[in-house]
Amino acid sequence: MTTQVALVGGSGKLGGIIRAVIDELDGFEVRRVLGSSSDLSELDGADLVVDASTPSVSIEVVRASIEHGINVLVGTSGWSQERIALVRPLVDAAGTGVVFIPNFSLGSALGSALAAAAAPFFASAEIIEAHRDTKIDSPSGTAVRTAELMADARAGQGPVSAPHADQRARGQRVAGVPVHSLRRPGVIAKQEVILSGAGESLTIIHDTVDSASAYAPGIRLALPYARDARGVVVGLENIIDLGLRPNA
Repeated sequence: MTTQVALVGGSGKLGGIIRAVIDELDGFEVRRVLGSSSDLSELDGADLVVDASTPSVSIEVVRASIEHGINVLVGTSGWSQERIALVRPLVDAAGTGVVFIPNFSLGSALGSALAAAAAPFFASAEIIEAHRDTKIDSPSGTAVRTAELMADARAGQGPVSAPHADQRARGQRVAGVPVHSLRRPGVIAKQEVILSGAGESLTIIHDTVDSASAYAPGIRLALPYARDARGVVVGLENIIDLGLRPNA
């Protein structure tokens, strides 16, 4: 049986990549493409909603999907742990599933998992992320997710050392980790996690050089998972086993 997909934000960069993957994937079909200003009643009749809209629209897409009893795959940036917590009760009450993927790249998921695994061993950590100048939100969803994973891994030790974090030039603290966002032309997506300890440092870099090639494998994995999911799931690392756990 073919899964009918309502794709929100299908005219955007990520939406176009998702559309191309769905068109090539057996068992899935794009039923309807919605823009950011579309009437969300158009979601009715879909088996799965895929959200690649904007941070301001995404929350309404998720809420409307839950109300319609439809599972959602969210690729839109801007979903922090606090924001996700707002929809958990709605998802649980409806018995549906919402899957949040901050970054569909397998390499990015590995980079974030490596950062989380390393975080308990270093007193200091900072994140530098760069995206094209057209990206409207900052910090990126990937940076937010990475910082949250690192903070979770350090739960027994407390936050990383971040001296002078009250100064604006020191970046925005996310889960206690300073994050510095660059927005400039000629960049697709790049993230550096710099961890420092006594006499040494470790830098974990992920660089996306072709978004369609990088995201397609993760999208292929996420679509069938999201269709059948129950409850809230966050991150590609919870769909596939990367073999990296902070306390392993």
